Amino acid sequence: MLKRRPWKEELEIVDKTMRAISGVTDPEELVRIYWEGIGELIPINDYVSVSRRGVEPPDYFVTRSSRFTEHLNPWTQRDLLPRFSAGILGEIVYANRPMIIDDLPARLASDDPARFYLEGFQSLITFPQYDDGEALNVTGMLLPPGVEIDHAVIPMMHWQSGLFGRGTQNLVLRNQLAGALGALDRELQVVGEIQRSLLPAVLPKIPGFAVATFYLTSARAGGDYYDFFPLAGGAWGVFIADVSGHGTPAAVLMAITHAIAHAQPGTHTPPEMLLGYLNDQLVRSYTRDGTFVTAFYAVLDPRTRRLTYSRAGHNPPRLVRRGCVTALDANGELPLGIVDQQSYGETTVTLESGDLLLLYTDGVTEAAPAHKRDEARDLFGVERLDKALLDCGTCSAEECVCRIRSIIGDFRGNASLTDDQTLIAIRCV
Repeated sequence: MLKRRPWKEELEIVDKTMRAISGVTDPEELVRIYWEGIGELIPINDYVSVSRRGVEPPDYFVTRSSRFTEHLNPWTQRDLLPRFSAGILGEIVYANRPMIIDDLPARLASDDPARFYLEGFQSLITFPQYDDGEALNVTGMLLPPGVEIDHAVIPMMHWQSGLFGRGTQNLVLRNQLAGALGALDRELQVVGEIQRSLLPAVLPKIPGFAVATFYLTSARAGGDYYDFFPLAGGAWGVFIADVSGHGTPAAVLMAITHAIAHAQPGTHTPPEMLLGYLNDQLVRSYTRDGTFVTAFYAVLDPRTRRLTYSRAGHNPPRLVRRGCVTALDANGELPLGIVDQQSYGETTVTLESGDLLLLYTDGVTEAAPAHKRDEARDLFGVERLDKALLDCGTCSAEECVCRIRSIIGDFRGNASLTDDQTLIAIRCV
């Protein structure tokens, strides 16, 4: 009869083993450490493990054996594992229950396909590891003639083996999930790179005006979009939009909006016509799932300094003039992609030397610090934005963008970004 250690020694071995495996991420290393610990508790040197995962009855793999002359990793070298059909090991792996075979020599046929792993032993005690109720993996302890084990400890050993098998499988799944998430993240990086390639590579040089921009997504890709269109007579179209939602779905609709806007922008010079055109195209084919796009489009004529704009549910841009901030909030019709044949009005303002115009998306005003994200009063808000603009004084468009970014960053602290942020600053010089 195998002799057990005093309970205090067993507790110390178990604690040491549990501590050792607590930081392990490799399933094979986990198995090694565990069985070394078990070997200290129960001095059994011979074992065999089989698996029917991924094969049809009556086939199975021998995944581990004390008679292996070469160590094989069942997770990474599955194609090298011995594969058999039927026999005693086939019986235990498809039995779906623990088994105790104390007359192994009498049961082992001369033509058993896995005889090599069983011959010379008197007893075989098996512990199945269940997955959705099916024993896809089974571990067996092999006892030579003259060695016995107290059958009273077998239920506890089965319990421990099952929990360990479940933990090992969870670690495998966690690693697989980490790999899948890594692959997904790499794909999202590509999506983000493609999305950023749709933004203007070079800012326009508009006589009498200086332009600066800032673009930051809350995820790898996002739904904010800005653009500039060269128009007839030296005019420029200035466009900013924000797709509802976040991440890849928003990025896809952003790319669609970009493609539609670039189809024939020159023929839609009046802002109300471009927004109407975008709206109809989105409603008919792309926003049937409830998504929408807020947008602001303006035509800036540098010769007259006239800014003619139309707005589709987008945040009103801020116009700073002689120490005062005014919202360009006229024509606040529905966002794009909600109602077919929606009309959009136009409004014109004349810019003056020293004026500062800021276009932005709601990720700017809805930025929040980490400690009180759910309280509306702690959003960055329009008032803080206006104060930041007034503090810009006579600084350049680029300096203004940098200052606003810094102020928002100080306000957010270490809070994660929950929405995309876009800024377009235009200084009339």
